Amino acid sequence: MTRGRPYKIKTVRKEPPISQFSPRGRIGRPGNAELAYEEFEAIRLADHTGLDQKRAAAFMGISQQTFSRILRSGRKTVAGALINGDTIRIKGGRYKLEK
Repeated sequence: MTRGRPYKIKTVRKEPPISQFSPRGRIGRPGNAELAYEEFEAIRLADHTGLDQKRAAAFMGISQQTFSRILRSGRKTVAGALINGDTIRIKGGRYKLEK
């Protein structure tokens, strides 16, 4: 038996055109950072498209608080990868693709 609230599936409207970003100019093998599809979508809606969090959350079918948490997590992953020179892989998460 599971406890707590049921997990809500997030709506992703656009798949990323690529699934990996790799740094250039780093000697050796870079580390890996994983960005979930819903984190990518949150960054796309808020930072690239410029939607406010309330509207972006409605697009994804989630609350503004959940959207804010996903966005913060995605930004932290991207920032860490940029600072450490890691490869960013976009994969996983709990989402449904809506075209």
